[in-house]
Amino acid sequence: MKQRIELVVFDMAGTTVDEDNVVYKTVQKVINDEGFNVSLEDVLMHGAGKEKHQAITDILKECTSITNVTLVANKAFLEFKIILKNVYDTLEIKTFEGTEELFKALRNNNIKVVLNTGYDSKTAHLLLQKLGWIVGETIDGLVTADDVENGRPEGDMILLAMKKTGVTDSKKVLKVGDSAIDIEEGKNANCGITAGVLTGAQNRTQIQKANPTYILESLNELRAILI
Repeated sequence: MKQRIELVVFDMAGTTVDEDNVVYKTVQKVINDEGFNVSLEDVLMHGAGKEKHQAITDILKECTSITNVTLVANKAFLEFKIILKNVYDTLEIKTFEGTEELFKALRNNNIKVVLNTGYDSKTAHLLLQKLGWIVGETIDGLVTADDVENGRPEGDMILLAMKKTGVTDSKKVLKVGDSAIDIEEGKNANCGITAGVLTGAQNRTQIQKANPTYILESLNELRAILI
């Protein structure tokens, strides 16, 4: 018997939105422009899924020996926002195959669909606009890092998604994302199911460390779990 789920909370980049890791490549660039030499692997290890100022801060703490982390992180984050906006203005954004059809199938089965993201609100809404996704039509809601006090791995964004959609039992929520911190977020919100997907930032070994209920090759595998 399938577990009854009323809400699926999807991460954006690397989970529903295919943008070739441009966000993390931009994080890598702005950090290295400050005189460091961090690898993309380091960025994904320590920054994947986080609000981006927090990601930059954590990467600097883990991968450099500087003492003025806050000062450097603030400068790098300002540069990050400028570069990312310019990139996204011209980048062709696409979804992973079958994503929109999955959203429709879930909503047709009375399962709410909410996107949540470590992006700020402005970036997330720009992505929705470029994809042609409309709240109330394509999805049921969007929650960004700007909307809550505590970002991932805390469960605040999921709790807000529940509030927006009228879902009261966290055991009837599934959280899916492409990094271990997505899984930790789901567990901290007491979600009934957590799922990692191998289309984005982290590999199976990295995601498995967070012990999700499922690890998926693609989001399309959710159909067999939920419908």
